[in-house]
Amino acid sequence: MVFLVVAVTGFLALARRRAEAVILVVASLGAMGLELVLKAWYDRPRPDLVPHAARVFSASFPSGHATMSAAVFLTIGALLASTQPEPRIKIFIASLAVLLTTIVGVSRVYLGVHWPTDVLAGWTLGAAWAAVCWAAAIRLRQTDP
Repeated sequence: MVFLVVAVTGFLALARRRAEAVILVVASLGAMGLELVLKAWYDRPRPDLVPHAARVFSASFPSGHATMSAAVFLTIGALLASTQPEPRIKIFIASLAVLLTTIVGVSRVYLGVHWPTDVLAGWTLGAAWAAVCWAAAIRLRQTDP
């Protein structure tokens, strides 16, 4: 995820889309901060119904992977889709962002490291934060000469 954010931010900066690059960084860091605060607040233990298929040490709620994938993939999807004039390309990009987000969240439950509600909360938090960041990007475009 870090590599993707750095790569896309670099691309946006090189393409002179600095506002979008800043939005992506804010979306990523903001989602991480929100997720860490909520994990500390709730301090929900991880499921112990099955042996974990991955080693984890943090609290369970909300899922950090679900939060970050929703915030990052949906923000990147929105930024990329907004550059395309053709509706079917916009739909394709948005669909890929949603599919990637879904795969990450489902994998966390499959691995036994999260309750489904952890993932739902992560998706909700990440998508809401991505929407806030997307609204900020739209506002910046309107004020940009």
